[in-house]
Amino acid sequence: MALSLPLVPTQRAAWIIAGFAPIALVIAAVSPGLWVIAPVAALAMVALIVLDGLMAGTCEEWHVLVPADTEVGQPTAIDALARFSGRGASEPEVALEFDPRLAPSGRANMPLLRDPDTSERSGSIDVHPERRGTAPVSRAWLRWSGPLGLGSRQTQQTLDKEMRIWPDLSPVRSKELQTFMRDAAAGLIARRIRGEGTQFEALAEYQPGMDRRKIDWKASARHMHLYARENESERNNQIVFAFDCGQAMCEPVDGMPRIDRAVTAALTCSYVALKGGDKVSLFGFAQRPQVMTPFVNDSRAFYRLQSAAAALDYDAAEPNFTLALATLTAKLQRRSLIVLFSDFTDATAAEMMIESIGRLVDKHLVLFVTIADSELESFIDEEPGDIATLARSVTADTLLHQRSVVLQRLRRMGVDVIEAPYNQIGYQLIDRYFIIKNSEAIG
Repeated sequence: MALSLPLVPTQRAAWIIAGFAPIALVIAAVSPGLWVIAPVAALAMVALIVLDGLMAGTCEEWHVLVPADTEVGQPTAIDALARFSGRGASEPEVALEFDPRLAPSGRANMPLLRDPDTSERSGSIDVHPERRGTAPVSRAWLRWSGPLGLGSRQTQQTLDKEMRIWPDLSPVRSKELQTFMRDAAAGLIARRIRGEGTQFEALAEYQPGMDRRKIDWKASARHMHLYARENESERNNQIVFAFDCGQAMCEPVDGMPRIDRAVTAALTCSYVALKGGDKVSLFGFAQRPQVMTPFVNDSRAFYRLQSAAAALDYDAAEPNFTLALATLTAKLQRRSLIVLFSDFTDATAAEMMIESIGRLVDKHLVLFVTIADSELESFIDEEPGDIATLARSVTADTLLHQRSVVLQRLRRMGVDVIEAPYNQIGYQLIDRYFIIKNSEAIG
């Protein structure tokens, strides 16, 4: 619904009127008999404003185009189109009001430029969604002035449009990953995958350099020649990506919450795992479990994982690892690879996390993934020019030491650990997945 407002003076007109005020005072002081000049000039100015506003014409039609879907952290264009009667409209501008997920201020302005081939005006702005969810774009205002820039007209429109913000899948669409997956899948149907699995595939003549533990001594004795076993690489492994959605994971790193960085890395690795024939599930928790998807075993159902990841909520409370991991263990019927994305800020929370993970390690293979805290490292490297800076540096060094102690304890428990910058965890996770898969440590 559009609402038009009457003519209003522009900022230029306001400055001109303000400039006339001291001149009127000077005239009144020097020659009181000429006081009539002030009201005449004011009436003339009002007439110019009205005339300029009428010359601006009317807006015949205007639209704001809001995309229905976007991805967190990716620039997204919002477009506006308008058509005016006549050619007197000058400097048209659209103001938008939307959810702060799209921009911190919750508002943006865009100028409309004339199309040289038509009489339409168009403009575009890029918003950068910072959190997943549904972001409403509620209202829009269109304002344009006359050729003199003294009088302007304005119309308002209630949009009631929404933009769904999904997890970032740009790494999945990257040329590097697509090229890798295409080359890895070459001949996949025509041959069985041989590797270090436990399922017997064939006997091959032993060659120097082969693992001696693979020699089949009974077959070698029958044939009077050394033969080695070739096993089929195991597939259909269960992989669970578990997300801590608590307070620490909601903290931003380079402008985006850690949980969103983790979701992007997990979905990228999930796509690779599905292409490799394994089954993938997502599990999210904070004070209580949020999301637990059934296992997906086909890359064509990848959208189900994306939808489930989009439903992971941000929670400012501390996570309940005991409840969450006990729930996850109860739902898993066979040994699985559990990739846990989490972070910790104090020793007490870390102690509870270690205790819960320790019970998980007894039945499953656990890979703990955390984003390296570059902010603490920058505090340590900062030149201690004053007491406050020195204290901050010492505190950061203490926190990093506690962090390294916790990660070392996890490694001693048999947990594999990845600690890397946010822009590297996706690739390191894929590399570690292949190492674990080839070593047949899951099944």
